[in-house]
Amino acid sequence: MKAYWLTNVTLDSGYVHEDGRLEGTETALYDIRIKDGVIEELQVAQSMPLKTDLPVQDAKRLLALPPFKEMHNHLDKTYLGLPWKSCTPVPNLTERLKLEAAELAELARTGQHRAEHMLQLLLQGGATHVRTHVNIDPYIGLKNLEEIQKALDSFGGKMTHEIVAFPQHGLLRTNSTGLMRQAMKAGASIVGGLDPGGIDRNIEASLYEMMNLAAEFEADIDIHLHDPGHLGFYTIKKLVSLIEEAGWKNRAAISHAFALGDVSVEETLEMADEMASLGIAIMSTVPINRVMPPIDVLHEKGVHVALGCDGFYDSWSPFGTGDMLEKAGRLAERYKWKDEYALSQSLQFITGGIRTLDRNGNRLWPKVGDAASMVLVEASCSAEAVARRSRRAAVISDGSLIFGGLSRETELTYN
Repeated sequence: MKAYWLTNVTLDSGYVHEDGRLEGTETALYDIRIKDGVIEELQVAQSMPLKTDLPVQDAKRLLALPPFKEMHNHLDKTYLGLPWKSCTPVPNLTERLKLEAAELAELARTGQHRAEHMLQLLLQGGATHVRTHVNIDPYIGLKNLEEIQKALDSFGGKMTHEIVAFPQHGLLRTNSTGLMRQAMKAGASIVGGLDPGGIDRNIEASLYEMMNLAAEFEADIDIHLHDPGHLGFYTIKKLVSLIEEAGWKNRAAISHAFALGDVSVEETLEMADEMASLGIAIMSTVPINRVMPPIDVLHEKGVHVALGCDGFYDSWSPFGTGDMLEKAGRLAERYKWKDEYALSQSLQFITGGIRTLDRNGNRLWPKVGDAASMVLVEASCSAEAVARRSRRAAVISDGSLIFGGLSRETELTYN
C-alpha cells in the first residue's frame, strides 16, 4: 500500500478543568501519515496546506475513534437479506431451541447471503472485528460453519474475525462432542459452551467436556451462561476452578453471566477478584429486560468486559441495529455515566480496551506505530459520540477506506 496523508483529523487531546472539576474534552486537528496500513507520523495540523509529494485525503475535521469490536454475534442466525419475519412466542429456552432446530436446514441454504448482510451492517456502524458464534449441532452438522466462513472470507481486508464453535442445543444434550471436534479442525478457533446446568443438566460433565476440547485444540473458551441465581453462580465457580487447574489464564470468557447480578454483592466482589486474577472476561449485550452482571463493579475489579449485539433480526429477537456505539451509549445510560470522563471512557468496552485519553488527559490513542484503523464520526469529542450515537461518516481499516466517505454529509444507513 502506498503512503498518504490523512489531514484535518480531530482527535481527543486532553480534558478541560474548571474550578477543580473535569468539564469537557479538548480536541485538536492532526495530520496523520499512513504507510502500509500503519500510522507513521502524527503532527498538529497547520493553517497552511500541507507540503508533501504524497497523496492527501482531507478528513474535514471528522473525529477519529478507535475501531469497534463486536464481541458476541451469531452470523448464522440472522434473517437479514430475507423477507421480514417477526418472532414466534415460546414459554422457555428449551422451546426456543426446538423452534430454532426446525428451521436450521432451511436457513443454512442462505447462510453466506444472510451473514454478509449482517457483516455489512456491523461494518458501517464502525466494527472492524467480529466474534461470531456458529451453531454446531446434529441437525445440520458443519453447514453453518461452512457458510459463515465463506461470508467472512468475502470481507477479508475489511474485518478480522474469531469463530466460536457453539453447541447451541447442548454439548451433552445432543451428544455433539464429535461434531465440535470436527468444527475445530475445520477452522473454528474458540470452543463454546452453553448452560451446563439448565440445558445439559450435568454441570461438571459439561464443563469437563468443554475444557477437554479446549486443551485438545489449544483453544480459548467462550461459554454462554444464561442460568440465573445460585445455579449459574455455582457453574461460574466450578468453571473458575477448572480454568485455574488447567492453567487457562487469559483464555476464557463468559457470555451473559446473568447470575453475577442475582447473588449478593459480597459474592460478586469475591468472584470478580478471582476472575480478574485468571483473566476471565465477561461478554455482555447490555440487556434491558433482565438483571445483568454488574459491569461497573467487574470493571473496577479489573475484569475485562466487552460488548456485543448477540442475535437480532432472527428467531430470537426482531430488535437491534448492529451499532456498537449504541451499545456503549446504552451501557452509559444503564450506569448513569453522564459526565465527560465517564462517557469518553465507556468507549473502551467496544474497542477491546483502547481509550483515547487516560484519567489525566494524556492521549493514549492514536500513536505512531498503531494500525491505521479508525472510525470517523460527526462529533466534537468521544464523549459526545457516545452520548449522541454520532453518525459514522467513514471507516478505515489498516489504512484503507472500507465504508463511507470523508464528508460530514455522509448518511449512515441500515440495510
